[in-house]
Amino acid sequence: MLGIIGGTALLAAKLPPLEKKTVATPFGKTDVYTGKFIFIPRHQNNTPPHNVNHKAHLAACKILGVDRLILIGSTGGMKEPYRPGTIVIPDDYSCPWDIPTLHDNDIRHVPPAVDARLRQTLQELVPDAVSGTYLQAHGPRFETRAEIASFAEHTDIVGMTIASELTLANELGIPVAALCTVDNYANGVGGADAPDYNEIIAVAKQNGDRISRLVTEIVENLA
Repeated sequence: MLGIIGGTALLAAKLPPLEKKTVATPFGKTDVYTGKFIFIPRHQNNTPPHNVNHKAHLAACKILGVDRLILIGSTGGMKEPYRPGTIVIPDDYSCPWDIPTLHDNDIRHVPPAVDARLRQTLQELVPDAVSGTYLQAHGPRFETRAEIASFAEHTDIVGMTIASELTLANELGIPVAALCTVDNYANGVGGADAPDYNEIIAVAKQNGDRISRLVTEIVENLA
């Protein structure tokens, strides 16, 4: 079963017909939409990124039999080639802050990975997409210019959620890959000021048709 988790990047996307249901997990209840695939809206009830219940979302995926998972996220470009409008399929990720785990009470060291086969499928569906390393910042604030300048030495795009989801999917043994839209330049890149959230939302809505097509193609090829 294909699972998709998405947030800001999917604000204006038109998804195939799905039925809403609530799934109880050991980490709380979460709303999911079921049909040919499973869709979980990341920011349920307008939950800010630093408070998203990633454990419940990923546990729901496991309970519902998701065996391949695509994460769709909005990001900022930390280098000028990662300009707004770019689609990035991350090949690696970094998070220097605490990240959720399902192994709070046992000793398990799960290797991080982005599934190569799913990445290849996404690349074939979006041939103009580029590779890059995703950095997860803590949020909810945007990053300072100094932070972005430092992060950009080793990573390419910045968001607030996908590294947590990648990590938990790995812990649950669910093959996972991500598709990221670059909706703004990060603070200081290309002369840009600190991002404005309302402008990011506006860009996401403008890209609604494009993201709708991408989601449709992902479902047709992976569901």
